[in-house]
Amino acid sequence: MEINNSEQRIRDIHQDLVDVYGKQDWQSEDGVRQLLITILSQNVADENTARAAENLFNDFKNYEEIEETSIESLADSINPAGLPETKAERIQRTLKALREQESSESYSVKFLGSMKDSEAQAWLEEIKGIGPKTASILLNFHFDADVIPVDTHVERLAKRFRLIPFSTSNKKAHELLNESVPHEIKNSFHMVLIEHGKNNCTARKPTCEDTKLKKYCSYYQKVKTGDLDPEEYPEKA
Repeated sequence: MEINNSEQRIRDIHQDLVDVYGKQDWQSEDGVRQLLITILSQNVADENTARAAENLFNDFKNYEEIEETSIESLADSINPAGLPETKAERIQRTLKALREQESSESYSVKFLGSMKDSEAQAWLEEIKGIGPKTASILLNFHFDADVIPVDTHVERLAKRFRLIPFSTSNKKAHELLNESVPHEIKNSFHMVLIEHGKNNCTARKPTCEDTKLKKYCSYYQKVKTGDLDPEEYPEKA
């Protein structure tokens, strides 16, 4: 598969996605709250994330209570997000790290804004359970950092659109897309790729219905030429 990740091609893909799905708006929340919600969202559907987040912020009145409660109590609160004990531990580790960084009883992510993007990313990823995607979501959406979050939808579409090789790991996908996607569209590109991944370009049996985007897709081209059965799992197309 020949890779074509030129800036103009990426801009063209982005514009076609915006034409199909519209501009995706994001309301930035309190940074700590956003980080905790992102941890809850790991490997779970949006509706379950929303339920877990609602429980979390209703059951505990502040971040101090969330950090100091028992793992069992916190896990019970966030159970809809799946892996409740694991995510409870990640949330408490994160709050502890933020509090200790500020050398106070407060919880804030403001200090990350004074760091270089790479330093802020590295600081966040030092916390066990926070990987490149979780760190990138906070940095891009809260600080407009020059990073692009790469979840399963973004990674899948980047491979099918021939922006990165199919063998690329998620960590390497972050590196390659950070290099190739222009800063000013990183946020929007991430969001419209997710919309396309959810609505059309699903992991199995993608619909391939939208004509504006077929021309970029290696999977669709192989189906069209008969080199791939439409029922075949397309991850290596």
